[in-house]
Amino acid sequence: MLSFRKRLALAHVGAIVVVMAIAAFGSYLVFARNVHRELDAALLALAETEMGMLLSAGEGDTVIVHEAPPGPGAPSFVRLDRLVQIVDAEGRVLARSANLGEAQLPIPPVLRERLAAGETVFETLDGFGEEPTRMVSVPVQGHRSLLAVQVAGSLDDVNRTVAMASVLFVILGGALLLALGAAGAMITRRAFGAIDDVVQHAHRIGDANLGERLPHPGTHDEIGRLVDTLNDMLGRIEQGMEAQRRFTADASHELRSPLSRLRTELELALRRPREPAAYVETLHSSLEEVESLTLLVEELLVLARLDAGQERGAAETVSLNQLAEEAVRRLEPLARERKLEFALAPAPPVAARVARGAASLALANLLDNALKFSPAGTTVRVSLRADAEANEAVISVADSGPGIRGDELPHLFERFYRGATARSDENTPGLGLGLALSQAVVHAHGGRIEAANEAGGGARFDMRLPLA
Repeated sequence: MLSFRKRLALAHVGAIVVVMAIAAFGSYLVFARNVHRELDAALLALAETEMGMLLSAGEGDTVIVHEAPPGPGAPSFVRLDRLVQIVDAEGRVLARSANLGEAQLPIPPVLRERLAAGETVFETLDGFGEEPTRMVSVPVQGHRSLLAVQVAGSLDDVNRTVAMASVLFVILGGALLLALGAAGAMITRRAFGAIDDVVQHAHRIGDANLGERLPHPGTHDEIGRLVDTLNDMLGRIEQGMEAQRRFTADASHELRSPLSRLRTELELALRRPREPAAYVETLHSSLEEVESLTLLVEELLVLARLDAGQERGAAETVSLNQLAEEAVRRLEPLARERKLEFALAPAPPVAARVARGAASLALANLLDNALKFSPAGTTVRVSLRADAEANEAVISVADSGPGIRGDELPHLFERFYRGATARSDENTPGLGLGLALSQAVVHAHGGRIEAANEAGGGARFDMRLPLA
């Protein structure tokens, strides 16, 4: 199969050939028609001149062809190589030019009928004389005995001119075709040369050198935009690969730590005989580590399915008022245990288009996160509203905790990211996946979660979902 470059070159040459053939054929027809029209005009002018002279003469005057008199005077180029004949109403030849000799121009009955009807007739005579001949027959109006004046001229010069013009068209067309073909080949080679450079550099970029970029040609044309687009894509791939590497490293670290603790506790328990109460304590501690591992693995599986597009449930119309009430009711025991309260602000009915399970999971994570960072004796505030301008339903969760540091805001929804407050407080549980999981779930259903600091202190998370 031909390469794209060769197919493009063939298409370019084919288009040029078609366009030039149409243009040359059209030009040839126009030129030939104009040349023949000039000859017809010259014959008609001479016939009208001869007819005017005949009409100016008297009725009884002898009918003659008014030729240039012999002598030293300059020849008449108007009448040069023109055959002139005057016929009467019966078709008899009354007079003819000297260069016609004993021959006569044809005057068949059909032509006499057309002339008698007052029609000027142009025709080409085949087989008359040694050269192709063009003849015009003009009826003589206002003269009883005369029918028409006929003037004929050779078509040889006209045909030779048209033939020379056609040869000239062919030569110019061939030269133009070669020039345009060479220019097209040069432009195509230059354009595809730049693409070949991009392809060669792209082949050299792999997992080990994703930081490299394709060389920019320095122009802002299609090739330049292609290189910019590919470089942007390489940047996104590099960021994705780096995030995947960080995710794998963080997941390995988070899995290794509880496994190491679990192994250490079991080894210590088996190192020497112990009392049954010590074994029970070890088993309880091991169970806590297993539960932590189970939660971590489940969250990792949910994130993996979200990344693969397999976790998105069917969207339905969900009442966010009911959803918020159910989430607050489920977490109220945990809030009372930590000496906290929930305050669900009354709001008009708000509905969103989302999978109920996904919205419930994300909201539960936001409420649990607010409980983790709220000081005892404070209130976690939950509110709902419909943002008609953005066509979004909004659930806001605000706490009275330390808030979010400015340098932590861009990384808040990264996987396994934990802020300085969470890292410094060993009593704050969590693996750094809750907010990342919530954001991924909401994104999968066309929404987003935004984080900000409250003016009076504390953090606020706005979960925005498509408004029903």
